[in-house]
Amino acid sequence: MATDKGGGLTYAQAGVDIDAGNAMVEAIKPLVRATARPGADAVIGGFGGLFDLKAAGFKDPVLVAANDGVGTKVKIAIETGKHDTIGVDLVAMSVNDLVVQGAEPLFFLDYFATGKLAPHVGAQVIAGVAKACREAGCALIGGETAEMPGLYNEGDYDLAGFAVGAAERGTLLPRPDIADGDVLIGLRSSGLHSNGFSLVRHIVDLSGLPWEAPAPFEPEQAIGAALLEPTRLYVKPILAALRSTTGIKALAHITGGGFPDNIPRVLPDGLAAVVELSAVPAQPVFKWLAAVGGVTEAEMLRTFNCGIGMVVVVAAAEADAVTAAFEQAGEEPVRLGRLAPRKDGQAVVYKGQLDLALPNP
Repeated sequence: MATDKGGGLTYAQAGVDIDAGNAMVEAIKPLVRATARPGADAVIGGFGGLFDLKAAGFKDPVLVAANDGVGTKVKIAIETGKHDTIGVDLVAMSVNDLVVQGAEPLFFLDYFATGKLAPHVGAQVIAGVAKACREAGCALIGGETAEMPGLYNEGDYDLAGFAVGAAERGTLLPRPDIADGDVLIGLRSSGLHSNGFSLVRHIVDLSGLPWEAPAPFEPEQAIGAALLEPTRLYVKPILAALRSTTGIKALAHITGGGFPDNIPRVLPDGLAAVVELSAVPAQPVFKWLAAVGGVTEAEMLRTFNCGIGMVVVVAAAEADAVTAAFEQAGEEPVRLGRLAPRKDGQAVVYKGQLDLALPNP
């Protein structure tokens, strides 16, 4: 029989504390149970999570899956000690990718990797994950916590998320009838969301501001907390608009790559998006980053969402009805432009300029 009486090394001495991992699991169980929904009881602890599509009301479903992380935004959470919102970002990045394909998010799994597990930090992160799952209507049915000394420095951690959704066969987006003259509607972002943070952190370094300093673009908050504003969850308003109208043909989640890389992903080869930049509601954070970093308009548009987190392609005749549906769901949609025949290979054409001017002091 194995014994440690001879003074042999233990896993804990090598830097991995199984008891800490178990303590974190116990701490998050109530958070996970709160995400239960039809099809899943959201109980963790087994070797796999279960989901019953029939119990969720699907008849002939197609499954849609997505995974993502939060990039170097996690470094700001670590350096500020504010861990309660980064889990919201993790969920939002994946479930927003599901809903743009017309799918309802069903369940989510997380991966939390760290050098040395601090259960209270992990629990704060998972609290954000659970909060976002509840808002998106998906169950948190499992995950993995990995303690890896030597790979991560103590205090560092990284996150990955995996979401699965479903849509009834024949309802997936984008639709095949996208056409010249279709209208582009934008849904506002909450700020930076989870992209471009390597550039953001470099600009903050250039500014010389510590994380606890008042944010020049939002003085009532510290700059670290302001930059951690979580990614918006678009699931409920989009599903509501899809169910109450018939005009939505496609959606594009504006993540890394901004307008020029994300909008063309849902367009036929012969069509271009003509975007009126004056309609883009750039928040103060984008104006500050552009000014302090000397970032050009083209670079802003390809790195950040610039104030629009989701672009909706809508049949022109139904644009008013879709706009009203989003307003009914609590959104403030903006008309961004239209689709037109593509010329010279340009999939996104800009008209006018972004308003990146800092307000007068």
